Amino acid sequence: MPAPLTLEALADRLAALPASCGPVRLVGLDGHAGSGKTTLARRLSQLLGGAPVLHLDDLACHEALFGWMERLTRQVLEPLGRGEPARYVSYDWVAGAYTTEAVLPPAPVVLVEGVGAGRAALRPLLACLLWADMAAEDAWRRGRRRDGPGQRGFWARWVPAERAHFAADPSRPFADFLVRETGEGRTGYEVRGSTGEAPDAPLNMTLRITRGS
Repeated sequence: MPAPLTLEALADRLAALPASCGPVRLVGLDGHAGSGKTTLARRLSQLLGGAPVLHLDDLACHEALFGWMERLTRQVLEPLGRGEPARYVSYDWVAGAYTTEAVLPPAPVVLVEGVGAGRAALRPLLACLLWADMAAEDAWRRGRRRDGPGQRGFWARWVPAERAHFAADPSRPFADFLVRETGEGRTGYEVRGSTGEAPDAPLNMTLRITRGS
C-alpha cells in the first residue's frame, strides 16, 4: 500500500490542476452528512491561501434537499465559467427561507462542499473530486450528536433521502482521492488515491473520461 499524501501535498496538487470551469479549478468535496466535509473544506481553503468555499447547504432547502442543481448552474457555475463573480442567496435552515446574499469570486480554486458535490451532473465541471471517507452510519451518528435532539425530525427525513440519492447517483466510485481523518480531535488527515495508485501518480484519467460520458 503506497504511503498516503498529506493535506498540504493535496492542496499543492489541487492548485496545479488545469482549470475546469472557465478560469476556475472547481474542486468537489463530497461524503455522507456528518463526515467532516465542512471542517476539511476549511482546512483546504487555508492551505490554498483562502480559496472560497461554496456550501451546498446554502443552495438546498427543506423542500428540496437535493434539488439544487438548477440554482447551482444558473447562479454559480455559469458566472464562474465566464470568469465573473457568482451571486446567490443562502438558505436559512432555522427561518426556512433564502435570506442572505452571498458572492463567490472566480478564484483560481473554488471548493464546492456538501452531500452530492460529486453528482453526475456536476462532475464534468470538476477539476478534482474528493470524498470524505467515513462510513455512513458513523457519519450520521456524529451528525446527530452535533445537531442535538432538536434536529431529530430533520435527521429522520435526511437519512432515507441521502440513501436514495447515493443509490441513484453515487459519488465515491468517481472520487480522485479519499480523505480520511486521523488522530484525536480531527487534527490530521490521510489522503489516498481512490484506486490505490501511488500518491505521486497522475489523477486517474479513466475517471476523468467517465465523468464526461
